[in-house]
Amino acid sequence: MRRWLPLSLCLLAGAAGAQNLAERLNDYPTFARADYVFACMATNGQSREVMQRCACSIDEIAKILPFEAYEKAETVLSMQRVGGERMAVFNSAAAASGLVADLRRAQAEAEIICFR
Repeated sequence: MRRWLPLSLCLLAGAAGAQNLAERLNDYPTFARADYVFACMATNGQSREVMQRCACSIDEIAKILPFEAYEKAETVLSMQRVGGERMAVFNSAAAASGLVADLRRAQAEAEIICFR
């Protein structure tokens, strides 16, 4: 019994770590994933194959970028599209441009994996 106790503790610790990793990789709410897939399909076509590729794409992005960073970058992008004087801060903020750059890199990687 004594020999198995350290092994059991290691396995439990490993399982807890894996669960935390799985939770981190799956922190995107369903509505965010669906929204991405709908927008992706509107751009790339309305077929089942495109839907699968778009779903793959958001899954890959979720592996790279935590949802909080994704959400902030999407907010910056949507505010930049609005334009106007009040939105100028979103065009010039260094932190905002870093968030957008991270999202663009994640999207590029996802495109390579899912749309080849």
